[in-house]
Amino acid sequence: MRDVTGLMLLDTASLYFRAYFGVPESVKAPDGTPVNAVRGLLDFIDRLVKDHRPERLVACMDADWRPQWRVDLIPSYKAHRVAEEQETGPDVEEVPDTLSPQVPVIEEVLDALGIARVGVAGYEADDVIGTFTARADGPVDIVTGDRDLYQLVDDARGVRVLYPVKGVGTLQVTDEGALRAKYGVDGKGYADLALLRGDPSDGLPGVPGVGEKTAAKLLAEFTDLAGILAAVDDPRSKLTPTQRRRLDEARPYLAVAPKVVRVADDVPVPDVDTALPRAPRDPAAVESLAVRWGLGGSVTRLLATLAER
Repeated sequence: MRDVTGLMLLDTASLYFRAYFGVPESVKAPDGTPVNAVRGLLDFIDRLVKDHRPERLVACMDADWRPQWRVDLIPSYKAHRVAEEQETGPDVEEVPDTLSPQVPVIEEVLDALGIARVGVAGYEADDVIGTFTARADGPVDIVTGDRDLYQLVDDARGVRVLYPVKGVGTLQVTDEGALRAKYGVDGKGYADLALLRGDPSDGLPGVPGVGEKTAAKLLAEFTDLAGILAAVDDPRSKLTPTQRRRLDEARPYLAVAPKVVRVADDVPVPDVDTALPRAPRDPAAVESLAVRWGLGGSVTRLLATLAER
């Protein structure tokens, strides 16, 4: 384990979804409103700060969970998760009824604490994370339950993914060694593996007949997507006739999938103070929110952890 993490980036929605399903809905505010996701996320942040001691931390948000520029390229992208289409602005995502009201509370509490919270119109949290990672000048820990962000893992730059294995209680530290052991690729290769394999949870079809193991073998043989497509055109390559045909038929998908699957690294993120605070930005607001939503223990523990850094 590192002594200190320079920058920690939270895939916030991924984590509060995990908290919501990992903490009983019986955890409620004084008025009976469920606050399991709020308390679960605050407790998780408390544990992360205790265990990893980040100097800087950003809660990255989905300002647009299904950007139109991705949908234009692959219309099925996250289509099965649309609860309501909107003529202007992002479509409404299908979210549990008792989770949706907790999201604004999470945002208010993070703001009152002074924890940087960044979302950019037209982009997912993944893209915000990709941009902060690209700009970082030191070690980065990305905390997410989304394997898509494995593509950012880079030992040379000290970029790791901390992936919650059970709820938010146990974290799997994912570096290039872990990726090679499980998938046979490094961080850069993971995006190519993901687009070849596809991902039903994101509405990405992949290449028919190419699962994870086949994708890994193709990348081991031909290095990357460009190398695989060059092999399709080379009659001397070791592709089977079926593989050659399927990859050739998938060219229209493979032409656009990289832009959809790879996270952006050039998002116009605002200039924010990412330093993790030792004291809350707005103590009165923190106290008011803690009382209103019954967050006492979770807020008290996190405030103590921040102060002890």
